[in-house]
Amino acid sequence: MRHLLYPSEISESTYLIPFDRLYDEGYRGVIFDIDNTLVPHGAPADERAVELFDKLHELGYQTMLLSNNKEPRVSLFADAVESGYIYKANKPFLSGYFKAMEKMGTGPDNTLFVGDQIFTDVWGANRAGMHTILVKQIDKKEEIQIVIKRWFEAIVLFFYKKHVKRMEK
Repeated sequence: MRHLLYPSEISESTYLIPFDRLYDEGYRGVIFDIDNTLVPHGAPADERAVELFDKLHELGYQTMLLSNNKEPRVSLFADAVESGYIYKANKPFLSGYFKAMEKMGTGPDNTLFVGDQIFTDVWGANRAGMHTILVKQIDKKEEIQIVIKRWFEAIVLFFYKKHVKRMEK
């Protein structure tokens, strides 16, 4: 059984994830966190984000943004990347993850979740049964409560990396 705080995999960046390969493996939906996953905290969608979503839609993916932010922030971003969205998602509670999959017409077995935080993004998506990809945060400048969570995340990542090394032997 997989540890609920451990991601299925880690990527240096959302923009380095091999979405083509994952599509070939049967994944059809991708749920994204926004801040520090796709752009720096509070930034609008940039050209790189728009190109990524264009590529994902071309491949055949359904996409959804799942954010704890308020609707004005999330809807503007979603409009720019032409994606569905759920705001005030209350991650890591499960309802937002399941609602996102329902809107996309996917299930836990063919949906990816991409986010930058363990205690909201990864923990919630793992409990929902999805394949989780933890990405490194884009910007180090964050609100104090997130900075504090990052200290605890560093401990989890230490043990995760030990676990991965053991599994590779």
